[in-house]
Amino acid sequence: MNKKKNAHCACGDERKAIKVDPEIKATTLRRLARIAGQIRGIQKMVEDERYCADILVQISSVQEALRGASRHLMRNHLMHCATDAIKKGPDSAESAYDELLDLVYKHSR
Repeated sequence: MNKKKNAHCACGDERKAIKVDPEIKATTLRRLARIAGQIRGIQKMVEDERYCADILVQISSVQEALRGASRHLMRNHLMHCATDAIKKGPDSAESAYDELLDLVYKHSR
């Protein structure tokens, strides 16, 4: 299949979520605020020329926190956007499957 990048969005042409679960949104925003604080801490560590291994441990922590936020957003996408697309019928479902496969491959790197 010859498709443009993002041509198979399950959410339609608008590129907005079908629905955002309020609990997932709140949890994700809290996580992202915490991650932003961790990033600022890492910047300070670099500025202060802290021990490289200590900085690398903090970077690893941020990466894991980002993976956690991704899992929450993936759950919302599956619960709402992908489910809605699949319910609409075969053409929409096909796009949703392609999009989900792309997301899984990108998320698992």
